[in-house]
Amino acid sequence: MPSSETVGRGEPLRLASLVCSNTEILDRLGLLEQVVAVDSHSDTPGLERAVRLGPDQQIDVAALAAARPDLVLASLSVPGLERVVQQVREAGLPVLVLDPITPQDIAGDIRQVAQAAGCPERGEEEAQRFLAELAALGQQSRQALAAWPRPPRVMVEWWPRPIIAATRDSWVTHLLAALGAENAFAQRPGRSSPLTLEEVWAAAPDLMTCSWCGVRKLRPEVMEARGLGAAVVCIPESGLGRPGPRLQEGMQALAAALVALPVPPH
Repeated sequence: MPSSETVGRGEPLRLASLVCSNTEILDRLGLLEQVVAVDSHSDTPGLERAVRLGPDQQIDVAALAAARPDLVLASLSVPGLERVVQQVREAGLPVLVLDPITPQDIAGDIRQVAQAAGCPERGEEEAQRFLAELAALGQQSRQALAAWPRPPRVMVEWWPRPIIAATRDSWVTHLLAALGAENAFAQRPGRSSPLTLEEVWAAAPDLMTCSWCGVRKLRPEVMEARGLGAAVVCIPESGLGRPGPRLQEGMQALAAALVALPVPPH
């Protein structure tokens, strides 16, 4: 794998990103000008010259190879991406596979990408800044929730039919814990899981987020119509569904929604 900013000719590395979270790491590191190919879901400004490769689970590997990247940033954060990673490897392309769960993992990914791209100092700076931002948000939220007799229970919903929500092994669980709340499905294994309406009722969330993936318009009224009585707030997938720097946006929105909840009686 290339480990410096140049490739023997004094030229910057040609980079490719196959998922939004990796693209956002490159943006944080100031490397977007070196991106020659990117998935079609990445919505970071500044990618006008990059070849679009299709959705993350349907990457056009032939088009990726034709873009001649020196390093491909892939991911296992979305179910089914293992197949894409295998295809990229079979094409003989140098690939770095990221698979973060915790904020510390994401900070480590920032460092790892920066090291591979030849800017380790920038990577360390941005990793520390990312963790500091999340820590500050967490401290403020925990102070605001101090009057709660227990941590507020939160359901982060990725899809409405069937209901799919973040479960134990999602980065969402770690974000909520840092805020002084808890994932309503923290005991259910996996990163996400289909749920029945009865299971949602049994979990008794205090707050539900409408964070549906891949939709243009979020419809919180669909969730409100289930009659659970929980507060419902829209937090785009870009803020909660991508394990990268933009989780700060989702965490900030979660903190605001938690503070707005009425404190239950002791």
